[in-house]
Amino acid sequence: MTTTSSNPSTFDLGGDLPVNRLGFGAMRLPMSTFDGPARTPENGIAVLRRAVELGVNHIDTAAFYARGDVRANELIREALAPYRDGLVIATKVGPLPGPDGMPSEQATPDQLRGLVEADLRALGVDRLDLVNLRVGGMNAPGGESVAERFAVLAGLREEGLIRHLGVSNVDADQLAEARAVAPVVCVQNPYADDLALLAECESAGIAYVPFFPLGGGREPLDTRRLEKVAARLGATVAQVQLALLLTSSPVMLAIPGTGDLAHLEENMAAGDLVLSEEDVAELRG
Repeated sequence: MTTTSSNPSTFDLGGDLPVNRLGFGAMRLPMSTFDGPARTPENGIAVLRRAVELGVNHIDTAAFYARGDVRANELIREALAPYRDGLVIATKVGPLPGPDGMPSEQATPDQLRGLVEADLRALGVDRLDLVNLRVGGMNAPGGESVAERFAVLAGLREEGLIRHLGVSNVDADQLAEARAVAPVVCVQNPYADDLALLAECESAGIAYVPFFPLGGGREPLDTRRLEKVAARLGATVAQVQLALLLTSSPVMLAIPGTGDLAHLEENMAAGDLVLSEEDVAELRG
């Protein structure tokens, strides 16, 4: 692959947790989709161990990443504990399963401590590196207050159970509301469709960690352009998408997830692919 730019490869999450900007999302370890069958635990364990071998030191997970008895947090503990120095595990709390099993309902403030304590037990740690408050259920960002719930997490941070706090699925007003309560080090939103919010995160040194990072970066992409640039660079379309995402901002972190070893290898190879200004201009049109 050809590399023609000096895009930084690391970011100091919260100012004190250096992570590679290309990390790993654990959602697909227990199942390929939320309504799909469970994967075998052995598969998830193998993927996690290989991810760390390939340089992953930022893993994003959640208790509701589960299918039956196969749970992402327990897979992480079995595969990687005792955890090596420098491995950052981020989790999120807030969503609760609805009647159909989908994480469509929200925890009340008095339920958040129990969710955090459950994550501590499942991951086998005394303190969580990063906890994101996920709000809004399955809805788009905005439309509700986050202060009361974020204040609960801030209290748990003061107790020493959490190192850093973030927010997920929020708009600018909700981010400001949370920041008035306690420091926010991470925003985890749909891939960067809110460029003003991304700019605010960049100005404040807050990590922007889009879920579904292969959504194409900052804007929808033309498949033909992707294929053309990928062919020229000797890369895959997914690798070009991830590389383009990382050019959006120095605070942008990518957490592509997979339960497949070959797909993991492909995703992680994107860390060696840096796009030229001409490549980016062509991809964005």
